[in-house]
Amino acid sequence: MGEPTGRGPDTGRGPDTGGGTVPADGHVLGVDSGGSGLRIAVARADDPAARPLATYASNEPVRIGPDGIDAGHLLSQLLPAAEELRREVGAVRFTAGCVGAAGMATLGDELRARLPAELATAFGVRRLALAADAVTAYAGALGQRPGAVVAAGTGMIALGTDLTGEGGWRRADGWGHLLGDCGSGAWIGRAGLEAAMRAYDGRPGGSAALLARAQAMFGPVNGLPGALYPRPDRPAVLASFAPEVGRCAADDAVADGILRAAAGHIADAAAAVCPPGAGSAVACTGGLFGMGEPLLAPLRTALAERLPDARPTAAAGSPLDGALTIAAALAGDRLTLPVDPKLLQITRPAPG
Repeated sequence: MGEPTGRGPDTGRGPDTGGGTVPADGHVLGVDSGGSGLRIAVARADDPAARPLATYASNEPVRIGPDGIDAGHLLSQLLPAAEELRREVGAVRFTAGCVGAAGMATLGDELRARLPAELATAFGVRRLALAADAVTAYAGALGQRPGAVVAAGTGMIALGTDLTGEGGWRRADGWGHLLGDCGSGAWIGRAGLEAAMRAYDGRPGGSAALLARAQAMFGPVNGLPGALYPRPDRPAVLASFAPEVGRCAADDAVADGILRAAAGHIADAAAAVCPPGAGSAVACTGGLFGMGEPLLAPLRTALAERLPDARPTAAAGSPLDGALTIAAALAGDRLTLPVDPKLLQITRPAPG
């Protein structure tokens, strides 16, 4: 069950997107829908930094059905929560909004069909951005600067742009745990569990330390395939073992090697999307990097090797900050991020 999580300009801060003139009485709506739930925030339309005035969070993820992301389920959470935030900040309406969602690019047809009219009717939204979560992660990390962002948690995707219409967005990975997401939490966890199974079998490349962690976490590992394979949340279960790999890395060569390989994959993805030329900003964002130095140290080395002319940059904010950044820029005609029919679609809806 979600609830408001704060009010006031100090509850969070997105990156600065520059100047511009917007209605003095306007507010904007930002939405971040992902695997861990739904987050919503409101900011002033005339605040270039798009600082949230009030936020809401729910730990109930939006369902995915046969037709993709379930727009009805998202709206059942979004509309009452956004109305509560509207009243809390004293907004008359929302001048613009941005909805960022995991799977928007490939599973977002129902969202694109329903959300513009629904938000226009409920809140008077005149301009709406429908974005892949990688785009809101980019905007949260770098704002509207050219560069590259790697967003990594259970999965992993890299996105880059030079802000030109010709260059558009460059994407690498994000293909899911069966086809890619190399270096992600699911990838690290799967590699760690494979090393545990090798140790159990007595094969080369095994890790007794990771076997002990796997048994402590999941029970007898010979029962793990039967417990894991039927589960619909396999990527999340695999990713849950990634922190164990991180804890073993200081004293276990196999675990350390897994994290070094993951760092190489992450750097490869960043290099694939980074705009050419010296000084491009490169940022990493997402829960995976909370693992700390066992991953970050080899990642710094890998990025320096593959992108020697790039400028490592700390992520300024979260995907929710990015959604507010895009909404505020849209309200003030300051949006310079590339528009794309799947990754970042802009609509000007009329009430239904």
